[in-house]
Amino acid sequence: MLNPAGTVLRKLNVYASRYVDRGQSVANAVRDGFPGHASDSLSRMNAPSALPSYTDVLAAAARIAPQAHATPVLHSRSLDADLGCMLSFKAEHLQRGGAFKFRGACNAVSMLGDDGGARGVVTHSSGNHGGALALAARLRGIPCHVVVPEGAVRSKLAAIEAQGATVHRCAASIAAREAMCEAVQRDTGAEVVHPYADPRVIAGQGTAALELLREQPLDVLVVPVGGGGLAAGTAITVAAMSPATTLILAEPAGADDTLQSLQHGRRMVDFTPNTICDGLRGTLGAPNFEILRRHAPEVVAVSDDDTRAAMRLLFQRTKALVEPSSAIAFAVVMANATRFAGLRVGVVLTGGNLDPDALPW
Repeated sequence: MLNPAGTVLRKLNVYASRYVDRGQSVANAVRDGFPGHASDSLSRMNAPSALPSYTDVLAAAARIAPQAHATPVLHSRSLDADLGCMLSFKAEHLQRGGAFKFRGACNAVSMLGDDGGARGVVTHSSGNHGGALALAARLRGIPCHVVVPEGAVRSKLAAIEAQGATVHRCAASIAAREAMCEAVQRDTGAEVVHPYADPRVIAGQGTAALELLREQPLDVLVVPVGGGGLAAGTAITVAAMSPATTLILAEPAGADDTLQSLQHGRRMVDFTPNTICDGLRGTLGAPNFEILRRHAPEVVAVSDDDTRAAMRLLFQRTKALVEPSSAIAFAVVMANATRFAGLRVGVVLTGGNLDPDALPW
């Protein structure tokens, strides 16, 4: 029997390819209405309060297919032997822009109407989302503004600038980021694309797990969690595609607000992050919390020392040089090896935008 979700995805991809072949954008295809995907989805997804569904993840997959890479899955026999499980690493550090963030950014930019697109986009980001949004905007030929906090990784800042975005510097606090972002939006009319709370971004991030689960079955899937865009999108996808797969979120012990939030049943936003995982220092977003609360994944916090060890071992065994914010997912497996023994374990390697002059070992 055919998988209904797989059938919808195939139809979406067929329709997307027809529009691309005719020189039209996938965003236009979505506005005209895919079969099984109501044409009012665009306006619903643009609503700030909307929560994305699995149908939105499927539509995002079709929408971004012409531009995003279908990243490879890496394996290591030696790591499997050492840890006693079967590991599958989804290599999102090989995604365009060097991180999974391009998926959500590309989806959001593709969904902009002609009027909104002409005014461009604005976001606040410490690095990967800013670079991804700048790339997506450049590909569409629209302006992009990125508010960057003090202390951002130099290589990530350089990547944002290289894509032609206008950079606005601010203090390191979330409040300063959001205030600057609002000011730029007022001055330019650009549309805000939040790095993790935007439903279009969440749906786009869910496509990484979609690809991985279509390729092979998994007993467990481990992904990092910071603001919660990838975590929420993955939770939606896993619940629909493979409900028997256990989703585990990897979080730094020095920034475990998702763990605390899910334990207490409310967002814990009053904390000061202390971790080398610069991409995971953001506060869990409100819609992201709601999605995770509904799906109830497990959250496992690990130390920065565990993350450093995982980052180094990945490089030694697979030659994958990834960020601490990425290696933390593998760190969870290493630190709890007996728990994963004999299981098929997926690990999303989220990004590889490192400063080569500041490796954490």
